[in-house]
Amino acid sequence: MSDHLHLNLFTMSSVEHVSPGSWRYPGDRSADYADREYWTEVARTAERGGFDAVFFADVRGIYDVYGDDREVAVEKAVQTPANDPQLVVPAMAEVTDDLGFAVTRSTTYTHPYQLAREFSTLDHLTDGRIAINVVTSYLESAAENLGLSERMDKETRYDRADEFLDVCYKLWEESWDDDAVEVDREAGRYSDPDKVHAIDHEGDHFSVPGPHGCEPSPQRTPVIYQAGSSDHGRSFAARNAEAVFASQPTEEGVVEYMSDVKSRAADAGRDPESLRFFIGVVPIVGETQALAEAKHAEYKRHVDVEATLALLSGFLDMDLSELDPDQKVEHIETDAIQGTMNAFTKAQPDREWTVREVAEFCGLGTTSPKIVGTPEVIADELQRWHEEVGVHGFNVKEVVRPDSLVDFVDLVVPELRERGLVPPADAEPPGETLRERLLGEGQTRLRADHPARQ
Repeated sequence: MSDHLHLNLFTMSSVEHVSPGSWRYPGDRSADYADREYWTEVARTAERGGFDAVFFADVRGIYDVYGDDREVAVEKAVQTPANDPQLVVPAMAEVTDDLGFAVTRSTTYTHPYQLAREFSTLDHLTDGRIAINVVTSYLESAAENLGLSERMDKETRYDRADEFLDVCYKLWEESWDDDAVEVDREAGRYSDPDKVHAIDHEGDHFSVPGPHGCEPSPQRTPVIYQAGSSDHGRSFAARNAEAVFASQPTEEGVVEYMSDVKSRAADAGRDPESLRFFIGVVPIVGETQALAEAKHAEYKRHVDVEATLALLSGFLDMDLSELDPDQKVEHIETDAIQGTMNAFTKAQPDREWTVREVAEFCGLGTTSPKIVGTPEVIADELQRWHEEVGVHGFNVKEVVRPDSLVDFVDLVVPELRERGLVPPADAEPPGETLRERLLGEGQTRLRADHPARQ
């Protein structure tokens, strides 16, 4: 366990992320999501608060499962509209020095050669501050928008994802030798052709001769984030991820998830203690407990229940409009986000959730725990999760944007710094790259035990 915790701001380049209805809250600036200055302000605030990274969620479709149409999603801004987060990163990097950026990308709807090129470019432009959150996509509408007649089943998506990353790893790690670039002006030779290699990949899903079109970036391979909760997803995370999002609603669920993924990582030949586990958290902070609870009550008043059900319907691939609010949610295997289903059917096996209870629980930050209180109360709980449960860090979810982030940075972070849980504001980072911030000084590249380095 590292002696300090890690912080990501978990957000989305959209009106809403995971607190449906909060865009209506007085002073909320979610509607400024398309404004460059909004994001540069967010970046400056996150860096001031000692955050390791801004973690961007993303989707490629519209939530049209609820009621079998997109009306609610469009009317109530359920992750719609949403811009491409990848294109926001250069502006945010320009106004920061150390802040990292984790960008969600799907292996289902792009090509590995193209993605490898994009992320090498971003890693160059940010001096090694880039991560990729690897997903396989869950919305049927995304498949239709991107040229498929229907969504691939989960097994096919993960088979494709395995090969996709294999291609990327070959491009990032094997195609260019460390000393291939010479920049010899006198000889007129920029790179040594003998040190630039084709990858000659032929697989079930991709044929990529290579070589990579980019010279090695500071990290070569960006930091790999993953959040798989299904059996396929857990195995995928264990093989590939360096930072793992344990998206579980209970402490018992988080403990079980971490233990399971660590065991699978060991079976894959990796040091399980090298993985960094994050949980989502929704901090609602006030200068006094009464103020924090009043803020929480007001936030709940602005939750849009129908929008929440539309969001969850997409997550679960289940039209919740067809169910009675007091009906019990029963476990089914879906091709969408299995972890969301598991959160309410397996994480607490002794509890039965109704549709109404799920909607009420998820209205602020979906399945992540809410912590309501003073800076000391928030810090106590984060410290407990870190020191007793064993999580390495937190994906901080906003309710009101950017006030939730500002409150956390101005009120909670000083308390965390006082306890030594977040480095001092004037502390030198352990290196120039995001991977070094997560794993330690000198760890600019994937560890030697990672499958990509074997």
